[in-house]
Amino acid sequence: MKHADIYKNTIAAYDRIQDHIRRTPAEKSLALSAESGAEVYLKCENWQHTGSFKFRGAINTMLSLDSAAKARGVITASTGNHGAACAMAGAAADVVPTVYVPESCSPAKLKNMQLLGANIERIDGDAFDAESAAIEAAKAQNMDYISPYNDIRVMAGQGTIAVELNQDIADLDAVFIAVGGGGLIAGIAGYLHAVAPNIEIVGCWPENAQAMHASIKAGEIIDSPEKPTLSDGTAGGIEPGSITFEPCADLINRHVLVEEDEIVSAMVELGTNDRMMVEGAAGVAVAAFRQVAGDYKGKKVAIVLCGRNIALDKYLSIVGSHE
Repeated sequence: MKHADIYKNTIAAYDRIQDHIRRTPAEKSLALSAESGAEVYLKCENWQHTGSFKFRGAINTMLSLDSAAKARGVITASTGNHGAACAMAGAAADVVPTVYVPESCSPAKLKNMQLLGANIERIDGDAFDAESAAIEAAKAQNMDYISPYNDIRVMAGQGTIAVELNQDIADLDAVFIAVGGGGLIAGIAGYLHAVAPNIEIVGCWPENAQAMHASIKAGEIIDSPEKPTLSDGTAGGIEPGSITFEPCADLINRHVLVEEDEIVSAMVELGTNDRMMVEGAAGVAVAAFRQVAGDYKGKKVAIVLCGRNIALDKYLSIVGSHE
């Protein structure tokens, strides 16, 4: 995929969805700014509809469907955020999605998807197994499969975050983004590469789940062993042939990997000083910035807080265990 295609599709996506999404604020974090010596802004996608950035890609895709595709219905796979976003976006487009979820799916996220009206299919195995089952089911039933990341409509929807960042923060130096399948960071990077190529794109991963990082290092999409991580929203492998691989390999300027205790510390930091309860994937981006903050003293930095969907008991357990 040409990077210019991401830019053009993102412009079209913003025109299509701007009346349906929340234009989330870029809130200056006084605590992180004081701690680092940088000027740090939090792009609050945790305040987006359904509690994560995923709504942008989902609503762009649903609004792009023709009447025949809507009549057939859609299938997707998700650990929670993408499924919830597809359910809410489907309601706006008169489509009820069927969401394939792995056995490890967070109970809080599962309940949220059901409340929003999604049909649920549980699959034994991990997020990659759920994706594979959903793809096969969509083919067998002649229904559209909406990938959480491997779809230009989804990628362009996520890229609309970059449109707002570029408008709201002058002279931005770097953006820190948690990476799973790569749709979020590829969309943001594809747009910013066209309009502000000097902005550094920083990919952030948990040490325990780094499929895209490992694939970029290998020069091709590979299976990457994973361990349990608080960042369930970025967990899982990458679909073979994913369109996100090339832009991620070309446009991510820096890779930062964080340990689980760094994610916990970042979540506590946000809860304590910025009064925000976020999920593990958002903690990954903050933890990555804190790890390398010394390199950004005197610079303007944005951190994408990708979501807030975490069960209260899990969140309390996490922050309660922090020393």
